[in-house]
Amino acid sequence: MDRSDVTLERMRTFVRVAERGNLSAVARELGVGQSTVTRHLRELEDAVGVPLLSRTTRRVAMTDEGSRYYADCVQILRLVEQAGDEARGTRGASAGTIRISCTAALGVLHISRLIFAFQDRYPDIGVDLSLTDERIDLVREGVDIALRLGPLTDSSMKLRALGQSRRLLVAAPAYLAARGRPAVPQDLPGHEGIRMSNIAGSDTLVLQGPGGARVSVPFGGRFRVDHGLAAREALVAGRGIGPAHHWLVDDLLAAGRLEVILPDYAPPPIPLNMLIVPERAGIARVRLLVDFLAERIGGIPGIEKPR
Repeated sequence: MDRSDVTLERMRTFVRVAERGNLSAVARELGVGQSTVTRHLRELEDAVGVPLLSRTTRRVAMTDEGSRYYADCVQILRLVEQAGDEARGTRGASAGTIRISCTAALGVLHISRLIFAFQDRYPDIGVDLSLTDERIDLVREGVDIALRLGPLTDSSMKLRALGQSRRLLVAAPAYLAARGRPAVPQDLPGHEGIRMSNIAGSDTLVLQGPGGARVSVPFGGRFRVDHGLAAREALVAGRGIGPAHHWLVDDLLAAGRLEVILPDYAPPPIPLNMLIVPERAGIARVRLLVDFLAERIGGIPGIEKPR
């Protein structure tokens, strides 16, 4: 093996292809042609002396040798980046790019503004913000940090609890004028409900009442949607009653375009957590953004920080 051919650039290309399993996706991510990605892989395999990847018409997968080599490459690249940060001192923390994934509506309405403030403080740090409500594979997608609402199942990530997102039952004044205002939870089945199609069990509404007692009522309606911003529009348009995160509708409540109904009853709060890829947690710029978001997230309406 000619060790001079085992470059960091070729290692990075191999790691991303191994994680994403798709050459064209990695080429787009790295801003190079697919032929360049293919050449990097071929040259690295020639230098190492064993096949690292097996290729089919649909997917690229690691060989047994590739899996072992991948684990070593990840550690080497992490150490190289951390060494660069430490050598540059304070300047090392304030340069480079961070990739963050966030629940879509929260990202549009609030997290994007926090990122603007973060970049005002650290102007040399780039941020790639990906907005999705799907539970993506952070390593495969090259994400450093993810903000997620709801219960989590990925125990391989570092977790930082950010708080609880308080929810309300809301409706537009025009809807309430036309259909009447529910006086008790048992009145809700007679109303149009705005439901989330990507949440299991949305045909039943669970409410927390006085003293913490829970009430479950059937919850139906003609409009279901899989995006919080569309649900917000449906509520404002007077299409029905719906549960909503406080941060999703705080401005509409302040403007009188929505009203809280059944104020003594509310859907249980939802946990908000930050997931951090362990191999990226030691990078200085990633730590800066993690701490910044953890500090500022409590300023979002309805987010109750952990005690």
